[in-house]
Amino acid sequence: MKLATKLIHAGAEPDPSTGAIMTPIYQTSTYVQEAPGVNKGYEYARSQNPTRKALEDAYAIIENGKYALAFSSGVAATDSVIKLLNPGDEVIAANDMYGGSYRLFTKVWERYNIKFIYVDTTNPENVKAAVTANTKLIWVETPTNPLMNITDIEAMAAIAKQAGAWLCVDNTFASPYLQNPLDLGADIVMHSATKYLGGHSDVIQGCLMMNDKELREKLYFIQKSCGAVPGPQDCFLVLRGIKTLGVRMKAHCENGEKIAHWLRNHAKVAKVYWPGFEDNTGYAIAKKQMHGFGGMISFELKNDSEAEVKRVLSSTHFFSLAESLGGVESLINHPASMTHASIPREERIKNGLSDGLIRLSVGIEDADDLIEDLDKAIG
Repeated sequence: MKLATKLIHAGAEPDPSTGAIMTPIYQTSTYVQEAPGVNKGYEYARSQNPTRKALEDAYAIIENGKYALAFSSGVAATDSVIKLLNPGDEVIAANDMYGGSYRLFTKVWERYNIKFIYVDTTNPENVKAAVTANTKLIWVETPTNPLMNITDIEAMAAIAKQAGAWLCVDNTFASPYLQNPLDLGADIVMHSATKYLGGHSDVIQGCLMMNDKELREKLYFIQKSCGAVPGPQDCFLVLRGIKTLGVRMKAHCENGEKIAHWLRNHAKVAKVYWPGFEDNTGYAIAKKQMHGFGGMISFELKNDSEAEVKRVLSSTHFFSLAESLGGVESLINHPASMTHASIPREERIKNGLSDGLIRLSVGIEDADDLIEDLDKAIG
């Protein structure tokens, strides 16, 4: 089955009682049982819900996996992966990552004696050098948030396998339309479904996809026991969003390419971060493991003073100044003070995230209108 067909039909079966083509919103907390322990496969909505099951089936299918689990947010999904570990275990993580993940790792899980080692994962040798007998998980984003760095997933999978560790790939920026880490050897794929999978900036949700049944059972136990599950309304919204992922991502990619090249040729722009440039150090790997380069772009101005950066951020019209990404509308973001503010400044600067960096989530509006908007703002 081709991807475009998967996206429309994944997890979707007509409702057996009415024939409804869309999965109903099963807004219930519990289910009547015929006798103690005799039920129709559903007991309590924290453990199972038909709307959520349809979405989890869809998640697995579109990521070429066997199993998937839905969570109340991307951070909740990430948290559940870390709960697989024990005190004394070590995690090798990308040094360029979403600030919320970094905050979870450093402010929550380090207190429970989980050690996180941050390295530049674009060079596999850095990861190999960080492996110890206690390494149980390798956590990568590719492309990274917000510097758009590319990590070779197959290389990470080989290192993880040799170390006896899991590899989890945060695939949020790419979406299953552009990249399928399970096919490249990853053990777990994580998405903030709030972004491209939902696609309309109207839902908070996360998910995990995997192929190993035992791993699925461990993660399901955590999901059920800790309870960070999404409600049926949210599941319905993401089920709807997935159906248009293909057409949306095509538009995101087309607009992203036009805007990335336009920014690179702008006299007042110093640098553009986008993996589709042929002279980008990650281009060859991105070309190998991705089906396109996406609509996420970061850039720096030549005049990167605080006043000028703030002026540009506050001067756009179609690019709304807001956190998040991946919706149909375009967003502009200042990582240093917004999405990555939880990372200490010295760490951000050391890893290449300057105070002047501006991040764009390019939407599906007309590209000419978006370029005109940026042109007026940059001046």
